[in-house]
Parts: sequence; C-alpha cells; structure tokens
Amino acid sequence: MSKVVVDKMAMQRALTRITYEIIEKNKGVNNLVLVGIKTRGIYLAKRIANRLQKLENKEVPVVGIDVTKYRDDIQHTDNEPAVLSDEAVSLKDKNIILVDDVLFTGRTINAALSAIAELGRPKNIRLAVLVDRGHRELPIRADFVGKNIPTSKQEIINVQVDEIDDQDSVEIDKK
Repeated sequence: MSKVVVDKMAMQRALTRITYEIIEKNKGVNNLVLVGIKTRGIYLAKRIANRLQKLENKEVPVVGIDVTKYRDDIQHTDNEPAVLSDEAVSLKDKNIILVDDVLFTGRTINAALSAIAELGRPKNIRLAVLVDRGHRELPIRADFVGKNIPTSKQEIINVQVDEIDDQDSVEIDKK
C-alpha cells in the first residue's frame, strides 16, 4: 500500500524553489554545470536546467552520470561508462550542481563524487535532491532540498517522473 506524499504540482514547486536557490547561491548561472545521477536525477537536472534557461536566458549544460561502478555496496563490471551524456562538457573549474532524486544513506552521492573526480576537478560541488529521507551512513548533506520526508528504514521512497513513469509523484511504500 503506497501513499502519495508529493504530487505533480508539489514536485513542480519544489523544483522551481530549488532552481531559484541555485541561482541565488551561484549568483546567476555562469560557470554552472548540472550533473544528474542515473536514472531519475538526470531528468530532474534537465528540468532544473530548463527553468534556469527561462529565468536567466542562458543555457546550462546537463551531464548524466552512472555511478554504479563507483558503489562499494553494488556488484558491477569495470566496463560501465561513467558519463552518459552525448555532449562533451568539461567539469574542470566549474560550479557543479549534483542532482539526484532521493538522498538516503549517502552512498550514491559518495560514488558520484568519485565519478566526478575522474572527470576533472570542479571549482565546487553542491548537492540538490528532490527528497531527503534521512538515515545517513556517510557525512553528506544536501545544499538544496525539495522536500524532507522523515522515514523509517522499513519504508521505501519511490520517485516517479513523467519521462519514465508517465506521472510525477513521490510515494512511500512499506518493505
């Protein structure tokens, strides 16, 4: 039995708020690159980039990364590509906004930081997440949060995005 905790409109408002916070913290969009974590983080990063474009009249590049081979808790092969984007974007000396759907233990973000380190040394990295559910195992926190949703470890957060799931929502399920 799942319970919807964020509907389409709430998700849009959260992403809009994150967008404004990014502009304010970065003092515009100069030197900015959004890095979306596969799978849903990429789509959220693209949505934020579209909002940035509309507000600042400047295109912000979006890079998609797959952090699977950098995870210490998932079995993987070494031939998995880290960068999923067609567009070659240098991360060297850029202001990076790392985008993911849910922040939980921090292990995915830790893996993403390792992947980014291989791609070049950015000026700084900030983290934007749609949902922060707590239960960190590593000292990682988000700079931009759409919604804090305290959960138990027996609950699962499911983020659905229109591009994959034909709807926008965040649901809580029991394991």
